[in-house]
Amino acid sequence: MLETNPNVSVRPAVASDAGALAGIFEESWRQAYSGIIPHVFLSETIKRHGERWWTRALVAGGPHLLLEVLGQPAGYASFGKSRSQGREEGEIYELYLAPLYQGLGFGEHLFEGCRAHLDDRGLNGLIVWVLRENRGARSFYAHRGGLAKHRCIDLTTGARLEKFGYVWG
Repeated sequence: MLETNPNVSVRPAVASDAGALAGIFEESWRQAYSGIIPHVFLSETIKRHGERWWTRALVAGGPHLLLEVLGQPAGYASFGKSRSQGREEGEIYELYLAPLYQGLGFGEHLFEGCRAHLDDRGLNGLIVWVLRENRGARSFYAHRGGLAKHRCIDLTTGARLEKFGYVWG
């Protein structure tokens, strides 16, 4: 567990966290993507990512970190090797906070936890993909020194969505 202060911690997520992660996923996705991602796709994605999905994902062993504030699950992140063809070797795939915890500095703990794990793996450089319309996430990564150097169009939702790749190092 990465201790950040007595009230905030970041640790590897385990299968027993699946229910909490499903709740954080639903709340954060509804807050972040309502009006951006088509409603049907958003609803289906949230429905698929319930507790059973999270249990399987955590048992399969993909790296996920859980943020706890005063012992309560508040956010999560997943990370690993970059899926892009750029120079960045590491990628944060997801970083989400429950809306109650957004804008209070807690995301920084998850972000730095991911960076530490990627550094431990010897992965140089980092990329995070963010939808253009997700202004809160774009501001979050820009304030952490990320530069929007890459751009692509995502059609997986049934809509044409522009994404920016924020990079470090």
